[in-house]
Amino acid sequence: MANPPETTPALSLVIPAYHEAQRLPAYLPSVRSHLDRRYGSAYELIVVDDGGGDDLVARLEDAARDWTQLRWISHPENRGKGAAVRTGVLAAGGRLILFADADGAAPIEEEVRLADAIAAGADVAIGSRTLPSPDIQRERRVLRGCVGRLFAMLARRWLGLSVRDTQCGFKMFRAEVARRLFSTSREVGYLFDLEILVLAARLGYRVDEVPIHWHEVPGGNIHVARDMPRIARDLWNLRRRLGSRA
Repeated sequence: MANPPETTPALSLVIPAYHEAQRLPAYLPSVRSHLDRRYGSAYELIVVDDGGGDDLVARLEDAARDWTQLRWISHPENRGKGAAVRTGVLAAGGRLILFADADGAAPIEEEVRLADAIAAGADVAIGSRTLPSPDIQRERRVLRGCVGRLFAMLARRWLGLSVRDTQCGFKMFRAEVARRLFSTSREVGYLFDLEILVLAARLGYRVDEVPIHWHEVPGGNIHVARDMPRIARDLWNLRRRLGSRA
């Protein structure tokens, strides 16, 4: 693992990765270009390799030779996306903490929109693929989009959430808020976003949903037909665990 920065970064970017040796390296050049331009050296990128067993770390080692802001943490076995994000968030030292999916579906430049929302008073700013906006472009397969909207509707109804797009993998937090939420959360899998949002509501944090550009990237570890029955069951179990206040 590369050494952490010695000074406090303005931004920590956390990217969870599981079998992402092909997609993540393609995203990294745009990440570096944007963050160098916007933050200079005052940022860090933390990749959490969630026990993928591919050659991701070797590729990160290559990238880190002339990129001191890049470091990584490796789980010895696969623990789940929520666990990977938690590991990265709790290791982050930035004043703002953003987590982003490894596929680069949300262009890294969209972090400006989330940072602006936090500067305007939000504690948590989450990217949205569903909020309408005339200047936003999105590309998503019709079936996946329909299933995503159905899931979000169930999540809002069962958990009492007002957020329209709970699962967009592009969320930013004030550092102290992120540490409190992720220190409290227990969900290790795909539904960790929901627990984080429920906890944020219970703790009185302001959550702003921000429309962002987004384009679907082929690949990934979630398959609609195969995984939706399990995800629906897990959502019901999460509702039961969080209790009637959800």
